[in-house]
Amino acid sequence: MNFAITPAAEKFIRFMIRSDGDATSGFRLAVSPGGCSGLSADISVTRTPVSGDAVVEHNGLKLFLPAESRLLLDGVTIDFADTAAQTGLVFRDPKATTCSSHSHS
Repeated sequence: MNFAITPAAEKFIRFMIRSDGDATSGFRLAVSPGGCSGLSADISVTRTPVSGDAVVEHNGLKLFLPAESRLLLDGVTIDFADTAAQTGLVFRDPKATTCSSHSHS
């Protein structure tokens, strides 16, 4: 699987696991198409993966990723934003078209 997690996103995920779980917990990231970035996510902290989830270790973080998430996250950078407009995980997908009016040269 080929995706990146920024330090800000990693810190957020660690905080979520500390708040809602324990040392054995993982972070379930169910990604679906939608939203400006092309992806939206349903996140939860859980002790065990759901049937069909892949368990992916990243810097000691345990991520539980359903099959659709694994496909959609290919090549994506998972970031964390804390702005007036948005707080939470942000998916930067070079393949996606965004809602903003950036010009591509």
